[in-house]
Amino acid sequence: MSDPGAAEQPNPYGSGQPAQAAVRRVRIPHLQAMKTEGRRWAMLTAYDMYSAQIFDEAGIPALLVGDSAGNNVYGYETTVPVTVDELLPLVRAVSTNTKRALVIADLPFGSYGGTLEQGFATAVRFMKEGLAHAVKLEGGRAMAPLCELLTTAGIPVMAHVGFTPQSEHQLGGYRVQGRGDAADALVDEARALESAGAFAVVLEMVPAPVAARVTEVLSIPTVGIGAGSGTDAQVLVWSDFAGLRAGRAPRFVKKYADLRGILTEAAQAYAADVASGAFPAAEHSFEE
Repeated sequence: MSDPGAAEQPNPYGSGQPAQAAVRRVRIPHLQAMKTEGRRWAMLTAYDMYSAQIFDEAGIPALLVGDSAGNNVYGYETTVPVTVDELLPLVRAVSTNTKRALVIADLPFGSYGGTLEQGFATAVRFMKEGLAHAVKLEGGRAMAPLCELLTTAGIPVMAHVGFTPQSEHQLGGYRVQGRGDAADALVDEARALESAGAFAVVLEMVPAPVAARVTEVLSIPTVGIGAGSGTDAQVLVWSDFAGLRAGRAPRFVKKYADLRGILTEAAQAYAADVASGAFPAAEHSFEE
């Protein structure tokens, strides 16, 4: 049965056009359909109810509760220290405060790389306790058995190759992956993950021609971050794209706002009003 109000709703796939069907929640087939139709889509990270609500209402079709919360919520130097117990409340906050977006939870470092049983148990926690709709894991061909186990058990998997932040110490820091002779190996890794059942593959810090090649050979969507414009989708950390964090942003980040500047000015204005006695005024106070 069609929804008479569907035409007035924002398209949950992020095209900016009115929805043509009453899609209550973006699902994996919708993302796959956009690949087939050549329509690109955006993904952002989210870690709390307000960012989740805003991005959901803006029509972002997929939200990633990333282990990047280690850097952007908890203040760690890398993503490595963040734990399952630290991420679960963030995933639940995002999942329960969205109506349309597909919510994907990162499996943090050390929670899935030991055994298949460990990875399965971690993924189940994010689905049951975090209310995630899918999980994401980092790694190439070595992750194919876990990817196959999870997808067979009904847990959708987004894969992640190229630069994998959880392995930054082994990789020698933030370095572009897949250059030169390594390009073929990266393509093969992405293919292996597709064969294992992954519904999408994140390509991070990969040369643009290599990412475009992976996108062409895979039937599932590719999601780029520092991988050029030839992928099916793009993802950014929301505090980067909104200008919330200080310091130099990665080369692949485009800043769409200056929230740090806006909040700084607001805090300074508030402090000045308190110091001068301008706040609270009569309209902010209660009478007897």
